[in-house]
Amino acid sequence: MKVSDILRIKGDTVHTVLPWNTIGEAAARLAGPPAIGALVVSDDGFRERIAGIISERDIVRRFATEGAGLTRLTVADVMTRSVVTCSPDDSLVEMMALMNRWRHRHLPVVARGKLCGMVSIGDVVKQRLAEMTTEAGVLRDIYIASH
Repeated sequence: MKVSDILRIKGDTVHTVLPWNTIGEAAARLAGPPAIGALVVSDDGFRERIAGIISERDIVRRFATEGAGLTRLTVADVMTRSVVTCSPDDSLVEMMALMNRWRHRHLPVVARGKLCGMVSIGDVVKQRLAEMTTEAGVLRDIYIASH
């Protein structure tokens, strides 16, 4: 299973925000609909350049120091600038390793320098459960056939 297979199932929609939007605007986008966990920050509007990523966690952590004044800050003030990405050709195992190593719940998918999707830990869990269900069914069928 590759990242491209997950994108084929879930789609390639990526929710973005501009760096000069306020945290209040970003929080409203995260709350939905649809409710999402992270926004890719892109300053070109065409999904070409990734300036950063902002997640619910980023906002909550910054709220701990800024309080209610946080909503007036810009996305650029709070976003994670060093973005870990994956490729459509990466395997599910490689993607899980990246998420675990960097403690990220969302990975933008980049192909040939262009943003082409986003995968979340929820996507990984959903796919892994589907694989495990299939594997269990095959093993059960083999066991039944051999007895």
